[in-house]
Amino acid sequence: MGTLETWVVDLNDIFWTYLLIPLVAVAGVWFTLRSKGVQIRLIPEMFRVFRDKPQSGVSPFGAFTISAAARIGTGNIAGVATAITMGGPGAVFWMWMMALIGGASAFVESVLAQLYKVRDTEPGTYRGGPAYYMQKALGMRWLGVVFAVLITLTFGFVLTAVQSNTITVATKGSFGSDASWFNPVLGVALAALLALAVFFGVKRLTAVTKVIIPVMAALYLLVGLVIVLLNLGNVPGMLGDIVGGAFGFREVAGGAVGTAILQGVRRGMFSNEAGMGSAPNAAAAAETTHPVKQGLVQTLGVYFDTLVICTMTAFVILSANPTLGERGGADVTQAAFTSALGDWAGHLLTLVVFMVAFSSMIGNYYYGESNIQFITRSKHVMSTYRVVVIACAVLGAIGSVPLVWSLADVTMGAMVLVNLIAIIPLGAVAFRLLDDYLAQRRQGLDPVFRKDQVPGLRGEVECWDASDQDATPRERIPAGSL
Repeated sequence: MGTLETWVVDLNDIFWTYLLIPLVAVAGVWFTLRSKGVQIRLIPEMFRVFRDKPQSGVSPFGAFTISAAARIGTGNIAGVATAITMGGPGAVFWMWMMALIGGASAFVESVLAQLYKVRDTEPGTYRGGPAYYMQKALGMRWLGVVFAVLITLTFGFVLTAVQSNTITVATKGSFGSDASWFNPVLGVALAALLALAVFFGVKRLTAVTKVIIPVMAALYLLVGLVIVLLNLGNVPGMLGDIVGGAFGFREVAGGAVGTAILQGVRRGMFSNEAGMGSAPNAAAAAETTHPVKQGLVQTLGVYFDTLVICTMTAFVILSANPTLGERGGADVTQAAFTSALGDWAGHLLTLVVFMVAFSSMIGNYYYGESNIQFITRSKHVMSTYRVVVIACAVLGAIGSVPLVWSLADVTMGAMVLVNLIAIIPLGAVAFRLLDDYLAQRRQGLDPVFRKDQVPGLRGEVECWDASDQDATPRERIPAGSL
């Protein structure tokens, strides 16, 4: 087993270092240049769109919380710690850069998901994502099926088990229990909670995540802010270490420039998922008047994940002067909390870990559900999928998953590669919609999209008929600076 794990880790390093990271970076830079920095210049518009409310379906905020539920997970706690301990403080800078550049990729894939979405069985609900635009825009259903299988395997099964295991390890550490029954009982409890969420449809999922995500983020940020304020005098030095380490101005153990870049980019990508093809599944679920709106909302989600949550984690860890060059994860973050606030902070972090990991399990389930529906509409297959997801929650709690994590890296990397094959040639479609959106905003209108107003769109567009949009009131709003 050890040999297999070593082989998988080595494969991951080669795959990500020499193929995926350069490809994702090039795609992000191209999308940024082609859109004239849409992810930067339209930040005020992102907040305006965030407040949109639908007539009956899932709101942009609701879709945002589903994607945030999957984005904000233990990677924000353990992943940042790994990046810092292995790549030095400079890795944080490259995580920031990955978020800023990757925001353009997140915009493109989410706009495409909205444009090529399909109507779901419940009135006012939709489903979509990379598998759907691969079929409808590229005419390559086989590629969509490959992607659907990869994302279902990675998010629906593997990462559900990983999150369950993380909750179990953290909880067991807080209670200090070595009882043989602890893990199975907790696993069954987690499976029962997950079952309550997954058997009530996407609207119930958004109801759950709307409660969990704000509470989770507020609690973590509040405690993190307290720790940063207690170490306020060290903040300038931490910022200096981050910038200096990024460019090699300050050499630290394990923090050479190359390692800082690789760790920062890789962990940043895992954290915010920009360009990976996962968040578009949630973006497609939103009911909105223009596809560009959801692209802007999802870009804001990338910033929230990396520039806010991950940055706070980095400041907390750096305030505790972590040992560099020695791989660490959530234990490093937990040690920083305990060092700053006392033993009770370790228990608080356990609660945060539960909240972020369980919300990720809900988001991961939805990604798999949407893609199972792309492959087949069989109710038996969907019921089987739900049972297997719930079983993974139990198995993850009672097992050790280092090899599963490595296998998840492989399947997730393959998922990224397949998605990039689709969005690079389809980026031009997203930018045509962006031009239409900006033209309406310059007229002082709240943009409304119909597929006939942008002629020559590539592939089959199922939604966005005139009958769907004509009833939408054309609110006049200040055009602002666009």
